[in-house]
Parts: sequence; C-alpha cells; structure tokens
Amino acid sequence: MMRENLKPIKDLDIDKAKSASEMAEQMKESGGFVAKKVGIACDILTDMFKDKNCTKMFSFPACLVSTGTRGLIKDLLKKKLVDAVVTTCGTMDHDLARVWKDYYHGSFMLDDKKLRQDGINREGNILIPNECYGEILEKKIQQIMKELYEEGKKDLAPYELVWEFGKRLEDEEKKEDSITYWAWKNKIPVFIPGPTDGAWGWQMWFFWQDGHKDFNINLMKDEQKMSDIIYTAKKTGALIIGGGISKHHTIWWNQFRDGLDYAVYITTAPEWDGSLSGARMREAVSWGKVSQQAKFITVEGDATVLLPLIIRAVLDKL
Repeated sequence: MMRENLKPIKDLDIDKAKSASEMAEQMKESGGFVAKKVGIACDILTDMFKDKNCTKMFSFPACLVSTGTRGLIKDLLKKKLVDAVVTTCGTMDHDLARVWKDYYHGSFMLDDKKLRQDGINREGNILIPNECYGEILEKKIQQIMKELYEEGKKDLAPYELVWEFGKRLEDEEKKEDSITYWAWKNKIPVFIPGPTDGAWGWQMWFFWQDGHKDFNINLMKDEQKMSDIIYTAKKTGALIIGGGISKHHTIWWNQFRDGLDYAVYITTAPEWDGSLSGARMREAVSWGKVSQQAKFITVEGDATVLLPLIIRAVLDKL
C-alpha cells in the first residue's frame, strides 16, 4: 500500500454531530474498530432502502423481541421499510405474550434455582413470569386455533398463520406495539422455517393432537412464497441480526438468484469456530449467497446497542 493513498484518522467531535446520521458519518472517519463498520453499515442500508428495485429482507432471532428492540423491529414493518421477515418461532412467543402481559427487568446474576421455584423464567437480564408466557399463550393461542379451525382454515403456511394472528389483534389495546399486527396490516410475510421450536408452534401441535389431526402447518406453501419473492426480485438486500436458522434461510434462498446485492450482518459470534453465526458476510460470497459485486459488511457487537444507532442514523438519512 502506497503511503500517499492512506487516509488520516479523524477525531470524533461530539459538538458537530447534531444527529445520529452525522455521528455515523464521523464514525466512518474515526478509525474506531467497530465504529467504522457502523458508519459503513449505515451507508449500505441507506442505499438498500432507497433502491426501489431492491426487495428488502430482515432476519433476526427471537431473543431481541423480549427486549425493547422489539419497538425498532415493529417500526421497520410499520414504515414498510422491509418486504419480508425471516425469524424464529420465539418471535411469535414474545411478541404475542407482550401484547397481553409485561416482561420485567432482571440481572444476569440472579439465582436461577430460586427463579425456578418462584415460577419466573430468565432470558439474560430479562425476567418472564410463567403467567406472562406459557400460561397466557396457551389461553390465547388455543382460542385462536379453535376460531381458525371452525372457519375451515386447516392448511396454512406459517406466514399465513402469522397474518391470521395479526388480524385477531385488531381489538387489542397494545396492537400497535406488535410485530405480528403490522406484518398482517401491511401484508409483509414473516417466514418461520422452524415453526414448532417454541410455544407458538408447540401450542399448534397441542391443538393438532387434541382431536384436530386434519390441521396442518404447510411448510411447502411457505417455501413457495419465498421462491416467488426471490425469483421475481430485480435485486435483494438483507439486514441480518444473529445467526442460526433465520440467517441461513435468508442467505440460502438468495443463492438461487446469484446472491444478495446488499447485506448488513450484526453478530456477537466468533469466526474461528466455523459456525454459521460466526461466519462473516465475505464467506457467503464463496457460496454464491452474497453477490461478488454486493455492498456488504459484518458488524461485531450486541444488536440491542448497535441497532438503535444504525436505524436512527439511516432514518435520518432517508
């Protein structure tokens, strides 16, 4: 590298940053380790959201939905900034449960044996009492499943089930806080490739085995919907949070159109263990899941910290 081509590091100036987008611009020039990546991620997402020829996908794991980050996810759907969502079953668990009940602040250092005895589940530093999760979900989901069955809706794709649940939140006081509600309202498909890996899907199994053996969660209809989206897209882009099945389902399908054109990936996982969660976006290029010409970046860090800054900065730019 020739020295005359090197760019100097610039100090951050808090007084000159009047908005999140201005701070993100400074972070690109600051030479900060992840800070620079945050600035680049904001640029890529801004380009992706502005590109009218781009079908935008949003992938994330359920754990975020138990936190206040749920509000940011909901806003992306409410503002119609994404065209499709890929997530895990627990997203429905947490999103629906929080329509009807509250979750609470806790600590990573609490006594888990004592919590178990008190009927409280711990997710990191979040506390979820049984009555705010399994109990309320069983009561509400079984009621909705009975309604669907009586209406003759017995063969539904997961994305159709999400819409049916969203529709039935119309009279709920907290409906506008819900990801599920806005997915239905704006007809944004929510793909859940592992629909029985959580309370939402388990309750459907419970309904199925309790005298409703002609009810079916039709995964093939879900895949056909995804296929229609992928093969009709002129371009595709994705904001991907965390790894696992939701990340892989997003990039897997995009290999059939020669890869994503835009990709921003936020992860806390290390690369050296060979895991999908740790795999950087550049690795997906070798599989054809991200285009060789794509704009992409991997940003290391906690999405509950990074996502608010990134989304606010991007919305400022938009």
